[in-house]
Amino acid sequence: MKRFICALFASLLSCAANAESYVVGVEKTQFLPYYTVDAQGQYSGYARELLDLFASNAGITFVYRPIAIQGLLGELLNGGVDFKYPDNAAWGKSAREGKNLSYSAATVDYIDGVLVAPAQHGKGLEQLKRLAVVKGWTPQQYTAAIADGQINQVDSDSLMTMIRSTVKKQADGAYYNVEVALYALNNSGKFINALQFDAGLPYNRGSFQLSTIQHAPLLKRFDQFLVEHQAEVQTLKAKYRVEENINSEFVGLEQWKIDFIKRQRAKEQTAK
Repeated sequence: MKRFICALFASLLSCAANAESYVVGVEKTQFLPYYTVDAQGQYSGYARELLDLFASNAGITFVYRPIAIQGLLGELLNGGVDFKYPDNAAWGKSAREGKNLSYSAATVDYIDGVLVAPAQHGKGLEQLKRLAVVKGWTPQQYTAAIADGQINQVDSDSLMTMIRSTVKKQADGAYYNVEVALYALNNSGKFINALQFDAGLPYNRGSFQLSTIQHAPLLKRFDQFLVEHQAEVQTLKAKYRVEENINSEFVGLEQWKIDFIKRQRAKEQTAK
């Protein structure tokens, strides 16, 4: 019996050692609610839970390797990582030509747009003379106007610096990922509801994808997982509120208004 238990234990160890393991290159940055990397190098957020959920379902292991944003695509192209997240086929097309990259279906939608003070909301491009932008970001919908001198780009070293300059009226609007900017605002302690997304100004809508070169079959399994486990994916999205401010119903609304509408609907449902 003792010999049998030892053999069983050895077999289990062998199976664990032979389990499929893949390295996912992730951005070494704070980008909540989508994802973040802490001081100890731990990856967390919506993306971590989603990818872990798939890995568990598929019987594989994902190892997350935080890499500086500028070097992440190069690591994938050079074989340093098996997958890259996030990615999008439309990003930096010239660097991807002829590389045989494969992309998953969308894991989450996003909007990059302009946040303004509530009093400035809906006033159009005429009021947007100074646009705050975090260094490294390109406000694609505004590059022509900036080049022509119609809009002055105000560079900021960080998201919170950009938010602070806009709140203090050193800029007329701030360009960033809407959900990340609102998350930072609503968790800042002093800038809650100080800015809101203006959907009346030009913005860019896109999605985050998982990409790979060598593991396209596993990517297809991931796509199938997203379809078959749609309810669980939606639960994760609701938990992290990653699409709450950019869907067709609530786009452009302040968070307190969204919460108020939901409370009213809940009361109406209870009363029925």
